[in-house]
Amino acid sequence: MSFFLLSITGSGRPSVFSKVKKELLPSLFFTGKKSGNPLPFPSIAIRAMAIVLITIVSETSWAQQKTYCNPINIDYGYCPIPNFVTQGKHRATADPVITFFKGEYYLFSTNQWGYWHSKDMLDWKFIPRKFLRPEHKVYDELCAPSVSFVNDTLIVVGSTHTKEFPIWMSTNPSVGDWKELVHKSEAGAWDPQIFWDKEKDEVYEYYGSSNTYPIHGVKLNRKTFQPEGEVYDLIALNDDEHGWERFGEYNDNVFLQPFMEGAYMNKHNGKYYLQYGGPGTEFSGYGDGVYVGDGPLGPFQYQSFNPFSYKPGGFARGAGHGGTYQDDNSDYWHVSTIAICTKNNFERRIGIWPAGFDQDGILYSNTAYGDYPNFLPSEQKDHHSESFAGWMLLNYNKPVQVSSTLGGFQPNLAVDEDLKTYWSAKSDKKGEYIISDLGEKSTINAIQINYADQDVDLMGKPETTKGHQYIIYVSDDNKNWKVLVDKSKNTKDVPHDYIELSTPGKGRYLKLENLGMPTGKFAISGFRAFGKGSGKVPGEVQNFVPLRAEAKKKGERRSIWMKWQQEQSADGYVIYFGKSPDKMYGSIMVYGKTEYYFSGADRSEAYYFRIEAFNNNGIGPKTEVKQAP
Repeated sequence: MSFFLLSITGSGRPSVFSKVKKELLPSLFFTGKKSGNPLPFPSIAIRAMAIVLITIVSETSWAQQKTYCNPINIDYGYCPIPNFVTQGKHRATADPVITFFKGEYYLFSTNQWGYWHSKDMLDWKFIPRKFLRPEHKVYDELCAPSVSFVNDTLIVVGSTHTKEFPIWMSTNPSVGDWKELVHKSEAGAWDPQIFWDKEKDEVYEYYGSSNTYPIHGVKLNRKTFQPEGEVYDLIALNDDEHGWERFGEYNDNVFLQPFMEGAYMNKHNGKYYLQYGGPGTEFSGYGDGVYVGDGPLGPFQYQSFNPFSYKPGGFARGAGHGGTYQDDNSDYWHVSTIAICTKNNFERRIGIWPAGFDQDGILYSNTAYGDYPNFLPSEQKDHHSESFAGWMLLNYNKPVQVSSTLGGFQPNLAVDEDLKTYWSAKSDKKGEYIISDLGEKSTINAIQINYADQDVDLMGKPETTKGHQYIIYVSDDNKNWKVLVDKSKNTKDVPHDYIELSTPGKGRYLKLENLGMPTGKFAISGFRAFGKGSGKVPGEVQNFVPLRAEAKKKGERRSIWMKWQQEQSADGYVIYFGKSPDKMYGSIMVYGKTEYYFSGADRSEAYYFRIEAFNNNGIGPKTEVKQAP
């Protein structure tokens, strides 16, 4: 069997010179002397270069978006599996992994017939590439792939239950240049992750996706990348203790065995963080947990706060089966799967959440307001509190007018903050429209358009498709309209288009008019406007109480029932939770209710909760911390 030796020539995270520092610009305006020495450069030419450079820098900073919004806006492929589209053809992907390599982010996910790369984590460019050979004859092209690097080489492998699939390598993935590292991997792993322990220069593979078997780990030979030594059973689900590991939409289904999958390893301050997804990708309660060990093959201990990535509420729900990675500034992020699961259980999208390790080594992911605009890595915000841009949703459940309606796909389903539901027009014709009434004149900072797949006719990843073309108008009176966003000539496929306005708009009404679709009818699951209203923020929530069965009495301690008094001006609430008052990293967004059944608690430990109300004007104060012993 042939194999390649990986070169050891440098780091996968070189420094990138991407900005011109302001303090360096004055040195370009030379007058002929510096430190008493004459300069040989013509000062006029240098001044001209400096003027051009300053112009480029200022225009770039003016035009560059500072924020993004989940689900991320990439040209997701369509489900390629025939018996998965019997209820309608649709876009689908999941199981994402991102790594920062040679100045760019590389994103791989299930069944996309290629991958994306980006320099800023906003503008993603797709590179078509099939990694499986013709003899494999499977639909699962790179299902739940692993992407990681060893020195200056990026390594990719997909899932398989056989020992027939290759491991691929590239030193220049931005142009799609790949070679086989291993022709047939003997690991034969489903949901694999190849991890390079840089300090030890050792390589390991973690894998597993099952409702019966645990997550496994094995050391790989550093030269051949084939398994060597014993395969270890590392961690297993314990849903009798961990409520969030229970099956079901809200971790409340106890008649089916939950799944453990999506192994991912990070090393931080000498500790090994083995992450996993559960209990099932179909559910809003899908999350990621982590065990921590002193060595790459354990033994591992359950982290005191789990799931560390969890988002059961809000517009984009689900935050499981992903990976934790560092950006250009060495700050951490977590990428994971978002559930739609309307036309098929595996109809899904991708979300990116700020993450990190606290001073005690606890791995966390901040999903509070995680489907609202959040700052990109270039802004270098604190991932505990400052990553949210502060722009509120302006049109939740507000009045809607439309050009036409297809059957039961009613207009207000476009503003109900549920990615699973949508409004559809009767056609894809030019002139179909939706008008959203914000209720009052508001400042509009950003808009997200989430297209739904109604009567689409594509499968897989076409080489080219027509872009989404539209115009957004703004008005104070629903009669006189001004163009706010013009994408009439857009050629990009933008299923979750997000526009941060360089100059905020003002108005009460927004009109989205269709000019062209890549496929299917003009259908919208979320026409979302972000900014600030002109009214007051909500007050503090009153009478917030978490109720839980006592430890020594009969009751279900994995579930905690929370109730509170309606705050009259609130659109919704965010509940924060954790196992100590200073580590309340978990969050749950709730719209239009005054109670919530949290079914994700660990049976044996106490929890702490607090809540805040929000509306289109801002966020009210948090309540005092309440304990559920």
